[in-house]
Amino acid sequence: MSETFQIITDGSCDLPPELAREKKIRVVPFYVSFDGEHYQKEVEEIGVREFYQKMIDHPDVYPKSSLPSVFDYEAVFAEYAARGIPMLVICITTKFSGSMQSALSARELILEKYPDADIRVMDATVNTVLQGQLVLEAAAMQARGAGLAEVAARIDEIKGTARIFFTVGNMEYLKAGGRIGKVAGVAGSVLGIRPVITLKEGEIFPSGIARSRKKTMEKTIDLLLQYLKENGGPVEKYSIAVGYGYDYEEAEAYRDMVLLALEENYGAAFVPIYQIGATIGVHTGPLPLGLGILERA
Repeated sequence: MSETFQIITDGSCDLPPELAREKKIRVVPFYVSFDGEHYQKEVEEIGVREFYQKMIDHPDVYPKSSLPSVFDYEAVFAEYAARGIPMLVICITTKFSGSMQSALSARELILEKYPDADIRVMDATVNTVLQGQLVLEAAAMQARGAGLAEVAARIDEIKGTARIFFTVGNMEYLKAGGRIGKVAGVAGSVLGIRPVITLKEGEIFPSGIARSRKKTMEKTIDLLLQYLKENGGPVEKYSIAVGYGYDYEEAEAYRDMVLLALEENYGAAFVPIYQIGATIGVHTGPLPLGLGILERA
């Protein structure tokens, strides 16, 4: 029987609500705003599909996201601390958000009231669908009977293997959200150029450019194959998932491309599709598309 402890993560994980409930994962949501004044809790107060539809309908409006507050975390932590249930808290990379700092501050407040509370707060060093994969690996270990210390140690070990290879519809949201960084120097302001981007250890790096959407999709798959070649082992050793924004049909076609490439090189693989949420969508625009991969726990 698995040890009783609660896995908690923030809304950047982009796990479908029904899957989070099934795996007994508690999600502390981020907030999103289209006017910079009124913020709504993602999923709980504004659905992800509704968020993207607003972006499509109002392309001149750049929404903003806001991290969970100390109070948001404190309220969740108090539920489990009062019952003596230890917690493993996995937060979005600190290089993208202060969510982990909110969690750490909430932990200090809880310890004043519950000095024996066991709350372990971790930096995922990743975000979005890949953060969700990491959290699911923690849940899988727990289901197999691993204790809190063992799960925390293994998750800390495998998070360094995590990569996202993705593209976006255009550069405008990256510019508006201040996430352009090194990508700007590669893509510049050339009309119609789309970037291919790698996220590793909490930071984004340019990994190529192309003029067509299909070419950028192909480049992300090439990066996946290169990763597998460099790291070795059977494809079953890794958790791989597709992440998308607004266009599910495109994500399905892309996933078929991924599966074909994997089958030709490694045999059959399981690659689920998850929708990228508002936390990251405010920076990528409505058309992010890519892959997340990490070593399984």
